[in-house]
This record gives sequence, C-alpha cells and structure tokens, in this order.
Amino acid sequence: MSWLAAAALALAGLLTAGPPAAAADADLVRNGGFESGLDGWSCTPGSGAAVTTPVHGGASALRGTPAGQDHAKCSQTIQVKPDSAYTLTAWVQGSYVYLGASGTGTTDVSAWTQSPGAWRQLGTAFRTGAATTSVTVYTHGWYGQPAYAADDVSLVGPDPGTGQPQPPAAPTGLTTGSATASSVTLSWSPVAGAVSYRVFRDGTHVLTAAGTSATVTGLTASTTYSFQVTAVNAAGESPRSVAVPGTTTGPGPGPGPGPGPALPAHALVGYLHASFANGSGHVRMADVPASWDVVNLAFGEPTSVTSGDVRFRLCPVAECPNAETPAEFKAAIKARQAAGKKVLISIGGQNGQVQLATTAARDTFVSSVSKIIDEYGLDGLDIDFEGHSLSLATGDTDFRSPTTPVVVHLISALKTLKARYGQNFVLTMAPETFFVQLGYQYYGSGPWGGQDPRAGAYLPVIHALRDDLTLLHVQDYNSGPIMGLDNQYHSMGGADFHIAMTDMLLTGFPVAGNAARVFPALRPEQVAIGLPATTNAGNGHTPPAEVNKALDCLTKKTDCGTYRTHGTWPALRGLMTWSVNWDRFGGWEFSKNFDAYFG
Repeated sequence: MSWLAAAALALAGLLTAGPPAAAADADLVRNGGFESGLDGWSCTPGSGAAVTTPVHGGASALRGTPAGQDHAKCSQTIQVKPDSAYTLTAWVQGSYVYLGASGTGTTDVSAWTQSPGAWRQLGTAFRTGAATTSVTVYTHGWYGQPAYAADDVSLVGPDPGTGQPQPPAAPTGLTTGSATASSVTLSWSPVAGAVSYRVFRDGTHVLTAAGTSATVTGLTASTTYSFQVTAVNAAGESPRSVAVPGTTTGPGPGPGPGPGPALPAHALVGYLHASFANGSGHVRMADVPASWDVVNLAFGEPTSVTSGDVRFRLCPVAECPNAETPAEFKAAIKARQAAGKKVLISIGGQNGQVQLATTAARDTFVSSVSKIIDEYGLDGLDIDFEGHSLSLATGDTDFRSPTTPVVVHLISALKTLKARYGQNFVLTMAPETFFVQLGYQYYGSGPWGGQDPRAGAYLPVIHALRDDLTLLHVQDYNSGPIMGLDNQYHSMGGADFHIAMTDMLLTGFPVAGNAARVFPALRPEQVAIGLPATTNAGNGHTPPAEVNKALDCLTKKTDCGTYRTHGTWPALRGLMTWSVNWDRFGGWEFSKNFDAYFG
C-alpha cells in the first residue's frame, strides 16, 4: 500500500472514536436524509440536488456535482451548546468525498474518503468553544471528479433548545484588489455561520462565492463600479455590506493592475546564452530575430549560494569569438527596446543556486540585481531558481502564509524591486513543474508532507506576487509524470502534458489534497508554456504539431485529446523556450511555428 493510500485510510476511515451519545443528546441536523429535498441545506449554485438513486437510507440522498473551480459544497448551520462534545457522521459514496464542521470555536475538523463503488460511513468529533453557539457542517466532493453522494448526515450532541439558526451578519472588510480592463477582484472578512456569499455590482447580484474572495468579470474598461456583498446560510441572507468602489484599468495588453508592462497579446519568450557558450553556438543580441518579444539574458549568477550577491558577465571572446563588446551589447538592447521588445536579466539556472536565508542576503540581492538592471538598461527580472535554491523551504504547510526564510526573503526582495522600478517593471518566473504542479500531491511537511517537502515550494512565491507577476512560464520539461486535475498522470513530450499542466494554473488546484487550501487561478495573460526548442535542449521536446494541439485546446477548446480542460482561455499569453540559441541550432523551427500559429 502506498503512503498516500494509507494516509487516506487513516484520515477517512470509518468512525471509531468520539464520545458515546448521552441520554440527553439529540441529532441536530435538519433533513439529514434529504427526504425533503435540499430543505435546510445550502449548496453552491447548481451543484447540489436531491436524488432517488443511489440512496443509503430512505427514499432520497444528496448528489453533489463538482464543476470547474467548484467542489460542490453543501452545508447547514446548526445551533449548538457551548463547551460540549458533538459527533458528526454521514454515509457517502464517490471518488473523493469530504465531511467536516467549521466555526467550532476550538479546532475545526474534517474527514474524507475514496469510496467510488460502495457506501461508507465517514465520521469525526469535536468540542465546541466556550462561547460557540452555532457550527456549520458540510460535505463536498473534489475538483475535476465525478458527482458524489451523501446521505443520513447526523450531528449528535446536547440540544441547545434555541430553535433554528439566524441569518448571518453583514460582511465587513470588503476591499478591491487587482483590476484589469474587464475585471475587478474583491475580498472580505469571513462571517460566522455563513455558507456562501452573494456579490452585487451596482445593486445587481452578479455571482455567488463559496469563499471570501471573488473576481467580477465582463466589465467595461476605465469604469468605476460599486460593489457589495451579503452572507448566506440556511436561515437566510444578511444585510448588504458597505459599498466600495472598484475601477477597471484602461484598455491595453498589460497583465496586472494599472497599465502594466506592454506585451503583445501573444508573446514569445526566449533565453539567450549571454554569459556562456555550449554546443548550441553563440548568438549575438543584435542577431536575435524579431519573433522574440521577451529575451531573458542567461544568466546572472551568485558569487556564493547564501550571499545574495549576483553578478553578470558577457560571454568572453575566448568562449564566444563573435561576442559583442559591452557597448555593442547595450546598443543592441536599446534597439530591441525601441522596437517594443523586452530584455530581462534571468537569475539562477541549473548552476546558479540562490538561498536568501537572511535579511542581509535579501538586501544584497536587491542591490546587486538593481546594479545589473541599471547598467544594461533592462526592463525587468526573470527568476529561474532551480534545484536547491528553495531546499530550505521545508517548514511551511500553507502557501498563503510562508514562514521559512528563503521564501519570505525572496518574496520581500521581489516586491522591493517591483516597487523600485514601478508598474512597467517586467517580472517573470520559470520554475520547474516539481516546484509548482507537484504541489497538487505534495506540499510542505508534517501531516501534509510527501515524497519531498520541497514539492510545490514556488507556490507561496507565486501567490504572494500574483498581482506583480507579468508572466509565469513553468518548465514543462525535464520532469517526471505529474498528476493533473483529472487525477491521471501525464508525461512530457505530448499535447496532453502541456494541456493538463496549464489547465491547473488557469483553473486553480487544491494543494496536497487539502480542500481548505486551494491555489487560486492565474489570469491567462500571465501564463505562457515553457518548452525546449529542440531535442538537444532538454528532455520533453514536443513536436510543433503537438504544441499546436495544446494551443488549440487551451485557447479554442478543440483538439483536446484525452484531457478535458476546465475552461477556454484565448488570452493565454504564449510560449517560452530554452532557448534562442538552441532554436537557431534547430533551424528556428520553434519560433517559426509560433509565428505561423499566432500570425
């Protein structure tokens, strides 16, 4: 038995613990057998229904159908007694089914199981806090999974004798976040007892959210809107929150809040071997074809792993006989920029290990990278940390609140650089799939750990900088098989791998099997697919025909093969490749195919 299967059984097993029901205890769940439809229950819109088959007891049961970023959560808020023991059980059936209680005032609890063919009883127990008068019990399925069934939900414990729950209070703390020409992101504080939230734009209900954030889309550029939110539970809906204004940006290709760095709607990103030579041959900056919209200079490298001091040198003539002089190189950069292209310094690479474990290293990193950007007049920074650069990131178990120094200091350094150079600063990242998509299975240490606690270690960095990030182009190569949202493993070299990996970024995904930790989707204009230009450039070379299949599926939802995406993203930014040099070595096959596809 694998460790994952063992963990599933340990977490999800049949109820064997919890205090026995006392004589005065009662089952407090209203309509726990769903014999009266969904009376008493609140499900995310369109996800829940009372059905007559399959059932565990009686004539009806709940069927929840996950779709897209919704895991089909159905919940009920129940009045309870403070400082009292309760036992929660349900009979469930499905690929992944969760049962839990929140708002307990002590430790919120949950259990889950895989039971695709037979009914199984899930159970957990908790004690309410000294001031707790209501809890919310819930069940839900999993992203990308088939429908699940639940029946005979029971919460047994002291009856408080207070009747039905009351509607929740109005949400507070409503704020606007990132905005584009057609969308505004909102967030607010959680409301006790709420099972969902309704978002209003200019007084009109526009969407329902299961959590405390939402993105309102379909808006008009350069327009100010008024937003409000209400909280909902089984007893009803709260008053509306205080209205807050939110303004969309002006029209344009910028990927972040405000105007952002100008990029074409579909961009080609390539690494230029500026500081070294290998079998691909040296390419002068002045000779890089116009196909390349973003050129990443490879590489700025640290003087030591922990110093934070980064240096960049041009390839010496002894290694690159036709290399440009520093003056020629800088002039070529200016010429590219005059043509609307972007040139960045890329830090890291296979041999450039960087660990910002101290504040001194962080500050040295900022000052040394700034010196390179200023000297060459560059447009921004690409982070290409690989291997052991994040090897100390082993203590975090929640990507939303990192604590390990190498992660915290990297985030701080990048935010400092972004603030120093302003809105037009281009920030890109090129992590390996191990550090991003593998977080779907393994992330952090402790009870949620897995094969390697570094798996998914880029997630807190990406999440903290999502409003500042111009492009994320994960390296879809040099990778082992990775599980997609379809819970199938996908291997390099074909369209399915790139479709599955990109769909995770654009859909969002639960981290390490924890339903409470969903990595939010990135905007499609922030995402490019990373590929090797030739078979010589890295394991996982993908033939042009397969690249085009992946693009067709992601941007048009055609030619999707065996993987079914959770959306269609015509604004997907484009492709990245290692490298410009290897593409020339291969007769420019990669860039020519990109030009032909996007016109």
